[in-house]
Amino acid sequence: MQKKQKGLVWFRNDLRVNDNESLTNAIDENEIVIAMYCFDPRHFKQTRFGFKKTEKFQAKFLIESVTALKQNLEKLNIQLLVYHQNPEDSIPEIVAQNEINSVYFQEEWTSEEMEVLENIKSKVSDSVAFKSTYNQFLFYPEDIPFDISSIPNVFTQFRNQCEKLTKVRSEFAVQPKSEENWTTNETVIPTMETLGFSDFEIDSRTAFPFCGGENEALQRLEHYFWKTKKLSVYKLTRNGLIGTDFSSKFSPWLANGSISAKTIYWEIVRYEQQIRKNDSTYWLIFELIWRDYFKYVSMKNGNSIFKIGGILDKKYDWKTNPSDINNWINGTTEEPFVNANMIELQQTGWMSNRGRQNVASYFAKELLLDWRIGAAYFEAMLIDYDVHSNYGNWMYVSGVGNDLRDRKFNIKLQAENYDGQSKFQKLWLQQQLF
Repeated sequence: MQKKQKGLVWFRNDLRVNDNESLTNAIDENEIVIAMYCFDPRHFKQTRFGFKKTEKFQAKFLIESVTALKQNLEKLNIQLLVYHQNPEDSIPEIVAQNEINSVYFQEEWTSEEMEVLENIKSKVSDSVAFKSTYNQFLFYPEDIPFDISSIPNVFTQFRNQCEKLTKVRSEFAVQPKSEENWTTNETVIPTMETLGFSDFEIDSRTAFPFCGGENEALQRLEHYFWKTKKLSVYKLTRNGLIGTDFSSKFSPWLANGSISAKTIYWEIVRYEQQIRKNDSTYWLIFELIWRDYFKYVSMKNGNSIFKIGGILDKKYDWKTNPSDINNWINGTTEEPFVNANMIELQQTGWMSNRGRQNVASYFAKELLLDWRIGAAYFEAMLIDYDVHSNYGNWMYVSGVGNDLRDRKFNIKLQAENYDGQSKFQKLWLQQQLF
């Protein structure tokens, strides 16, 4: 009698059941499916720049996201095993214990993630198939009109060709397994305390008061598109600073894969068909293409995105003045607009896109500090940290990436243009003002 095919879905930055290619493939190809997620202890340790790799805001959002994933998988009769250990220690054990035939996962290409995968493969039988997908993209690698080695260094060239020649794939639908697939397990999702944090209350001033998880992401989509129709004015409001609805706020859920870029894209298409199509509806697609572009930049350039010279290998005389770094982190620089944004980040794990460009420009172009230190701080603090977008944007602003103009922001002028009545600065600098 032939043994039943057993599949393991290893969740990484794809914490959803809808439009999840790995999950769909596993369900289609196996009689028995189990799933797992690892809270990798290395992600909560200090980096060489002195910051934790993941700080409390991202950690809380991740716990919420994995909790939602577990509940949504349960509705599909699939158990989620959760471990607080290195994947290369837990996955080979699960594969052996459950006689797994195939492991399904989302492909990652940055060096740390590739090393983890290679270590896992070295510890399991050669008979186990590893099946990866690129489900984090809007435009899949095999669909774009470029080889990875010839990805343009200018975004507009990439965008124009992709828009002209690449179709966005349809979403993957997921079907539940039979009840026989369901088994209980003793694993538990770690608490904030387990990960080394104290729990905390969300600051009432935050522009991102939302929780992690796929259900929350879909609710936000419903609110921003259909309930408020804010999508229709996105291009006009996206440089705002205060409140929840000046921008879509999808980035934290996109970063850990609680929602896919394709799900957002096809919802925009529906909105354009049923409500209206304008510059604003297009502009959200434009931003999703930027997100793809930074992924391709990192795929093309590998570890260069983490090097001081960036992908251009430019030579600047970068400084590492601890006093300047601390003033920037704590919002005690000479620029009130920078300070307000940095205090917002410190208190909430969030900062607007306009704020990020300004504080990064000030760090790299005004203080002339090693941009990688700023990028590492963002990596720790931002609730929506995404390795490709974070390092891509920092290189861009610092003059070692994809901005051939190498510009420098006039912070005072930016504050006048985007916070003319100082409402944002007053909101976050209260303690300094009184």
